[in-house]
Amino acid sequence: MAKGPNAFRTISEAAEELGVPQHVLRFWETKFSFIRPMKRAGGRRFYRPQDIAVLSGVRALLHAEGYTIKGVQKLHRDQGITHVVAAGLDDNSSASLELLVDLPVDSLPPAKLGDDRRDRLTLALGDLTAVKARLDGLLRGL
Repeated sequence: MAKGPNAFRTISEAAEELGVPQHVLRFWETKFSFIRPMKRAGGRRFYRPQDIAVLSGVRALLHAEGYTIKGVQKLHRDQGITHVVAAGLDDNSSASLELLVDLPVDSLPPAKLGDDRRDRLTLALGDLTAVKARLDGLLRGL
């Protein structure tokens, strides 16, 4: 049975989803202070959807855009975590979209959110608003 989109991921699941080896995730954790998965007793890591989104951004910056580790550190220091996450929005991984809920919309760079993606998100928002209205109506009837 597949995990839901909000389920925590083990390091092996996160590594597979991101397409990088587990040791790379552990290494990035030592280099980027903003990567902080939850750790259980015994040091076992669990990655939240937000962690996956951040890691996706780091991967995109390092592998696709050619940033160095120091470059990603500087980008985070100068422009914040939203720019790191936004870098991962261009790849096709659904994990990149997980953090959008927690990000202020005006903090996302417009160039990273194309018209097609914006239209799809607007349609999804309309669907979610309709579902919420139906649920509110059902709850009022109880």
